[in-house]
Amino acid sequence: MRQAIMIGALAALVIAGASPRGFAQATEPASCLDCHNDAADAGEDRPPGDILSTSIHADLDCTDCHQSLSMESVDATSPTPHGEAVAPVDCGECHEEAAEVYTQHGRLEVGKDPDLPACWSCHGAHDILATDDTDSRVHPINLPETCRACHVDVDLVKRHEFLRDAPIRLYENSIHGQASRKGRYMAATCNDCHSAPESDGKRTAHRILGAGDSDSPISFFNIPNTCGSCHPTFMKDYWEGIHGKMVKRGKVDAPVCTTCHGEHGIIDHKDPRSPVSATRVAEATCSPCHESEVLNEKYGIPAGRLTSYIDSYHGLKSRASTSDDVKVANCSSCHGPHRILPHTDPDSSIHPDNLQATCGECHEQISVELASASIHESATGLKTGWPHFVRVLYLWLIGITIGLMLLHNIADIVRHVQLMRRKPYVVRMTPNETFQHWLLTVSFIILVVSGFSLRFSEAFWVKWLFDWGDGKGFVFRGEVHRIAAVLFAFCCVWHLFYLFGHRGRHALRDMILAKRDFVDIKNSAAYFLGLRDDRPQFGRFSYMEKCEYWALAWGGVIMTLTGVLLWFDNYFVQRWALPKGILDVVLVIHYYEAWLATLAILVWHGYSVLFSPHVYPMNPSWLGGTMPKDMYTHEHPEGPRLKARVQRTFDEDEEEPDNRAG
Repeated sequence: MRQAIMIGALAALVIAGASPRGFAQATEPASCLDCHNDAADAGEDRPPGDILSTSIHADLDCTDCHQSLSMESVDATSPTPHGEAVAPVDCGECHEEAAEVYTQHGRLEVGKDPDLPACWSCHGAHDILATDDTDSRVHPINLPETCRACHVDVDLVKRHEFLRDAPIRLYENSIHGQASRKGRYMAATCNDCHSAPESDGKRTAHRILGAGDSDSPISFFNIPNTCGSCHPTFMKDYWEGIHGKMVKRGKVDAPVCTTCHGEHGIIDHKDPRSPVSATRVAEATCSPCHESEVLNEKYGIPAGRLTSYIDSYHGLKSRASTSDDVKVANCSSCHGPHRILPHTDPDSSIHPDNLQATCGECHEQISVELASASIHESATGLKTGWPHFVRVLYLWLIGITIGLMLLHNIADIVRHVQLMRRKPYVVRMTPNETFQHWLLTVSFIILVVSGFSLRFSEAFWVKWLFDWGDGKGFVFRGEVHRIAAVLFAFCCVWHLFYLFGHRGRHALRDMILAKRDFVDIKNSAAYFLGLRDDRPQFGRFSYMEKCEYWALAWGGVIMTLTGVLLWFDNYFVQRWALPKGILDVVLVIHYYEAWLATLAILVWHGYSVLFSPHVYPMNPSWLGGTMPKDMYTHEHPEGPRLKARVQRTFDEDEEEPDNRAG
């Protein structure tokens, strides 16, 4: 009987071994790792068995987490012995408190958004380590990388519109991130600022709330307390100061910690790049609020505090100081960095009774009278009493003295030109040509001033010209620019018709670049380099004047076409379906062509007409069309020989018939 049983068992084993499953696996698996211990299949860098052996869950069995499985349910004949469906792991079975707290992450809520991070998104799957283990994904030094996994995901960014990468990158370069990497666990990490408190007040990383949630530690009104959890002294000073009091009253335009220090990219206040460094705090941190017209009007704060500080001794010294220089007083030196109070508060560092002590921190044995002197004032003196009188006196003295000097120089130039015009002269430009030149000059200057006023609207000269009438001045600027543009275009059209006339045709022919011009350029270069002593002998128009003429023609076409497109942009977009990208290119061309034309006129034309040693103080032909004959002969020795005239006249009949006009 025993032999029959053994033979039957042996036959059963042979039959099982002959089945397809039996050849691969003759016996049922003794544990999950018999099948699931391949690193590639598990998507990990080491076999799951090795990972589990170093995990905080090393003492747990697989079925402790994968509770829907058991070895009794394994079917050795199935390709998937435990069935097709495997229930997801529920960490809340053991971690009930954490599961109860974890209801949302930012704006994503549990059970409502599939993108919500799961437990293993932060803690890992099989490689879960204790939070104080430096290899743990949730250890402070590793948190930026853990958070980055989702916060740099392009698809998640598009779906949920949160900031991508920048906060983490800024944090890593901040004073907190650098300290954390050095192993200083007290340095703030992601959880320290973003973890919200539970009902008992204890903060937990499992409760991350969006900034719009009133319970969020990064909600505007909670930020001082969040930062104060690590900086309690500064928090106390802040809440006692005027800024903290305003925040308590619900004023969202009052500054909190991140307003001055930044959010993720906070750097040491001793770093010159920091917005609260001694050299930058006035302009980078305090002035955006204290120079705001809206806030000044709302809270009755005096305007111009930044300007008056910069013009003071402290401000001037601060700009000139270096990292090795002595400390110079800045806003926080007098007003305090966090406990800032108005000067009317008896506890304020700038209250009249406390000024001697405040100033005495830098200026030992300073008197009460000197400490009470105005600080927000220029280095030239005070606005009261004799110093103010002397200051005003000097301003008048400077204005009158320099004005008389300028008047003297102008009178000298005018008289020189008058005497110059009494000499025998020749007609360089006819009245027609002179009027064209004047119209071109006036319209060009107006276009330059009104055009650049739009781009540099905050410049002092722009405000002086157009900042009037509650914005009407800038509306007027636009109208003036368009009128000048029409005049400029009219001048260009007028000149085109002029070129069809007898004199215009000759002028155009003489303006065409010829072989001789390139020889003149070569000879000019040799003259400038000292390789020859005599200048080239120019004809009616030099190569410089020809270059100016054709540059003006080209620039006139470019500016007119681009100007029309920008003026009637709505028409071209709606009727011609002109892409906005083309208009952007047109705007760039119009702007930089204006720069090119302006600089060319100032550097090239201004020099040749006004400042060249050969014609200084000017070539007077731009005023009335005539120039001294000796100047003409010197500048254009091979040009047409013209009869000299003693009395001012524009008769062209006096020109020699076989010569062209100058």
